[in-house]
Amino acid sequence: MMDRPKHILPVIVASQLMGTSLWFSGNAILEPLQENFALSTGAVGTITSSVQLGFIGGTLLFAFFTLADKFSPRIVFFICSVCGALANLGIYFSDSFSSLLVYRCLTGFFLAGVYPVGMKIAAGWHDRDLGKAIGFLVGALVIGTALPHLLKGLGQQLPWQMVIFTVSGVATLGGLLMLALVPDGPYLSTNSRFHPGALIKIFRSRLFRASAFGYFGHMWELYALWAFIPLVLQEASQDTSGLNIPLGSFCIIAAGSIGCVGGGLASLKLGSAKVAAVQLSASGICCLLSPLFFFAPLPVLLLFLIFWGIVVVGDSPQFSTLNAQYAPKELIGSALTIANCIGFAITIASIQLLSGLTSWLSPQYWLLPLGLGPILGLIFMRPLFQSR
Repeated sequence: MMDRPKHILPVIVASQLMGTSLWFSGNAILEPLQENFALSTGAVGTITSSVQLGFIGGTLLFAFFTLADKFSPRIVFFICSVCGALANLGIYFSDSFSSLLVYRCLTGFFLAGVYPVGMKIAAGWHDRDLGKAIGFLVGALVIGTALPHLLKGLGQQLPWQMVIFTVSGVATLGGLLMLALVPDGPYLSTNSRFHPGALIKIFRSRLFRASAFGYFGHMWELYALWAFIPLVLQEASQDTSGLNIPLGSFCIIAAGSIGCVGGGLASLKLGSAKVAAVQLSASGICCLLSPLFFFAPLPVLLLFLIFWGIVVVGDSPQFSTLNAQYAPKELIGSALTIANCIGFAITIASIQLLSGLTSWLSPQYWLLPLGLGPILGLIFMRPLFQSR
């Protein structure tokens, strides 16, 4: 393995963190958005789903035209960071809920040139130690996703507009750092053109099907939990004064970076399948226990949610590794794109389900349906262990 400048991975991680801060910027300022547009509680799901929908469309378009192969991925990353930052500013300029959703969808579209492309840039600099790099990059995604909550939590008296402008500035800075400090790596590969017809072929592989469906179960739970954490804290703390809900949301979501890095290290000894199964099992148990902890003392509730935040995303790098490992080699790019898009489409379904439940189900039961994902995911993962 060749020597590489020591700053490369830290800069990639930092740029990824900054760029992905665009993802949940709308969720971090949910209360003022509800006031401005007279939104119901379930509107948080629609706002989040619009970002997911844009991301799916962007991922398919970037893959079909192989933009990160035709152009330097660091240039693609920079352009998408800037364009995503501008789309994020649309929250400030929106004059209706419809226009707000359009801007959030555009933000998700450009995130397709940040998160996956950041992975490609890292792969250009890492060969045998790519698994470790992916663990750090997903950890950066987690903290980046939580960052708007931190900004809102530390500056609760600041206008909500300041959060939007700050997040857009941070994302732009991330793009500039990537462009200026990370040249194209020696292992940078050129993937083949995306093949939509690969859908049938890739799922004929028994082991890829097992890892992909495990990943789908993970995705059913992940983004829905992240989206509804502020609402859960808001409902659970109605009789508790002094709780900083945005800061609490940041701590719960950002704790996932511990699971990503820790899971990556554990996988070196235990293997990715075992680590993914353990974390998926733990998060599924948290889903099922969530009604019991809803009325627990606030410190107990927060500790429970922080633990859930650690395990709910800690399996994500391991599923990425498994999907890459078991995908047909001649279709690996198409296989990962298809799995990614199906996974994010599933997040829309679970988010919208929870949005509907908020109008007729007691808050302590809102997160209970998320347990379906881990249960089914673990069932489908069984061939990964039978083959060993």
